Amino acid sequence: MNTLAFDGPGPWVLFFPLVWAAVVVGAVTLLRRTGVLRGGRPPWRGGRPAVPESSPIALLGRRFAAGEIDEEEYWRRLSVLGEQFDRSRGAG
Repeated sequence: MNTLAFDGPGPWVLFFPLVWAAVVVGAVTLLRRTGVLRGGRPPWRGGRPAVPESSPIALLGRRFAAGEIDEEEYWRRLSVLGEQFDRSRGAG
């Protein structure tokens, strides 16, 4: 009976490094998704907006909100901008 207590830790000792590896991978993944590791501010401190203020899509949205363009023109121009951005994203 005493031999069972002194046979060593057994294979379950590998469980603890795996748990710590999972914690580290999870933390790094969370920080990358929030943008903290990419130089951005965390979302709980007023992170970067999804669309930059000076982007053409943001400008188009402001013009639509101000009533300068109607809904039909907004969607037409937005589809053109979407095609241009998709094409440039695919080439890079």
